[in-house]
Amino acid sequence: MTTTLTADTPAAPPRAGARQWLGLAVLLLPVTLMTADLGVLWLATPYLSADLRPSSAQLLWITDIYGFLTAATLVIMGTLGDRLGRRRLLMAGSAGFLLASLLAAYAPNAGTLIAARALLGVAGAAVLPSTLALISHMFADARQRATAIAMWVTALSVGIAIGPVVGGVLLASWWWGSVFLMGLPVMLIALVTAPVLLPEYRDPKPGRLDPASVVLFLFAVLPLVYGVKSLAAHGPTAEAAASFALGTVFTVLFVRRQNRLATPLLDLRLFGNRAFTGALLTMLVGMTALNGVEYLIPQYLQSVAGLSPLDAGLWLLPAAATLIAGSQLTPFATRRVRPAYVLAGGLLVSLVGYAVIALASGVAVAALGLAVITFGAAPISVLGTTLAVGAAPPGKAGAAAATGQTAYDLGLALGIAVTGSVAVAVYRTGIPADAPAAAHESIGAALSLTDEGLLDRAREAFTAALHTASALSAAFALVTAVVVLALLRGVPRT
Repeated sequence: MTTTLTADTPAAPPRAGARQWLGLAVLLLPVTLMTADLGVLWLATPYLSADLRPSSAQLLWITDIYGFLTAATLVIMGTLGDRLGRRRLLMAGSAGFLLASLLAAYAPNAGTLIAARALLGVAGAAVLPSTLALISHMFADARQRATAIAMWVTALSVGIAIGPVVGGVLLASWWWGSVFLMGLPVMLIALVTAPVLLPEYRDPKPGRLDPASVVLFLFAVLPLVYGVKSLAAHGPTAEAAASFALGTVFTVLFVRRQNRLATPLLDLRLFGNRAFTGALLTMLVGMTALNGVEYLIPQYLQSVAGLSPLDAGLWLLPAAATLIAGSQLTPFATRRVRPAYVLAGGLLVSLVGYAVIALASGVAVAALGLAVITFGAAPISVLGTTLAVGAAPPGKAGAAAATGQTAYDLGLALGIAVTGSVAVAVYRTGIPADAPAAAHESIGAALSLTDEGLLDRAREAFTAALHTASALSAAFALVTAVVVLALLRGVPRT
């Protein structure tokens, strides 16, 4: 039987050719770098601690300010991309990332490094939503677009997996600042090839950008984050209470303003959908659980077990492999099982890894436990943004993607802030009150001391901190499983 096309028959969408697939390769490079940069400092922490001598609070800010600034500005950058053009914003973000990487690599003190990491976070926020929007524009065929988006999600997971490993290789031959230089060739490739391989795209009717909403959003997120860090590190204080109060006030003001605007910065009506809210909470709490332990393991391998950066990076390879394997298996699993049960099953698997780390010690135990955790957490990375976008109306897909990525990055940063701050508190309880100040600051600073007895106490204290952090992360993972089963059970197989 022959099908005859008439003037009323809609034409099939054009299929992507070699230029589009080459353009996708260009887009995946900075995507991988964005998430790799979250963990690239894990192995370098003992070395920059010895060189820059940051306080424990500064050390936490060095590690997690990148994720917080990325999360705080993703929605804002997504809105700017609609107006300025996605390719233009991608190139501006790539250039900013390149310059901030140079500043971080040669930072003379902790304050400069914190500022450089903050700039890296803002530049990263300009890059990430631009890549996803350009992919949706470049691949009109539904099947090809699904393949391209799956590759984009996998690139996020690969970045998280390889960050510590690449950091270990660099630190084996160069100084701690070299871990920031790995982004230079990636961003140079993006800047040179983007005008040739990537189309420009902007929303023809973006609506008016509300500057007041941008300010309110930042003042809502950042004080709340700082309050969490202060509470975990120092307990109930006036400073923590003031931060929570300030963040709450600006959150209320932000919500009220969004409800009055015709084109809000963040469409709060999306949260009325159970599946959308469930996807966001899954990414937020699930990534908090994962990163709370993932950033401590490299420090344990070097500062407690005494491994070199290269050896520590090699012991992290199993976790990288299981994260990639879990990411690749997830799409096949969701064809047969509902996403909620895939996510919940993975989280239950990760509980085994958290238990291994919380109850035992040693290099092999840490590597094995982390490998189990990353395998179980892989479905969150793959399904989170997909479920959020799928739950939103087609006209809100861009806003849903930006909001989902915000929850993802904020969860990664909160893992360091909350669990890391608790780990610092536990570590300090194991250090004698009359010990030198360096011993109380961090395990990295303690290694500069010559008292072997005190060094042994510091290593025991950090091990206890890791056990506590793993138990806390297990609690977060369990909460995530409850959220998944409560809010996402109605999502069909994909």
